[in-house]
Amino acid sequence: MTGIILGITLIMLLCVLAEKFSDRLGMPALILFMFIGMLFGSDGIFKVPFENFELAERICSVAFVFIMFYGGFNTKWEAAKSIAGKAVTLSTAGVFITAGITALLCNVVLKFSFEESFLIGAVLSSTDAASVFAILRKKKLNLKDGTASLLEVESGSNDPISYLLTIIAIGIMTNGKSGNIAAVIAMQIIFGVLVGLVLAKLCVFIMAKTSTTNNK
Repeated sequence: MTGIILGITLIMLLCVLAEKFSDRLGMPALILFMFIGMLFGSDGIFKVPFENFELAERICSVAFVFIMFYGGFNTKWEAAKSIAGKAVTLSTAGVFITAGITALLCNVVLKFSFEESFLIGAVLSSTDAASVFAILRKKKLNLKDGTASLLEVESGSNDPISYLLTIIAIGIMTNGKSGNIAAVIAMQIIFGVLVGLVLAKLCVFIMAKTSTTNNK
């Protein structure tokens, strides 16, 4: 038990140091976090055994929720309003095009099967919001014509489309048939937008009607 506590403490300490020194090393802290995970993994230097895949899936699912909505939470609407249309186009049509080109190259050049190519294209189709935010904000890059805000909004909103394509690809590989992909995409987007709008309105209403301070 003592060894487990010391190991967790060491990992947390290394993550804190990675965050502090990421700027000096010129790379996002996320890359360093992944490197630390590889060091402590079963194939790394410390060779920590871990075979509880169900627990790993649950932890990753919770973390993925925060990653998907990180861009929305950390983006100011005033800065994003003028480029919202372009950003949404890039985060939807851009993701589809990127996934298609990647899948085509994997299928034609690397000779992967259609299902494998589709899955690889879906996984690689989106940009990482955490990395984009870290590079643009920590490096304080002054990009012209609102490009910084465009990249931030696009990177923060393209994960749902990539996630949708990944789920479809896994379904194809599992069931052995594609089904009506267009209908699945349309239903996911429509229901996702409707549920998001309803929950957003509900949250705004609740926050407007409640207060954490005592008014005397």
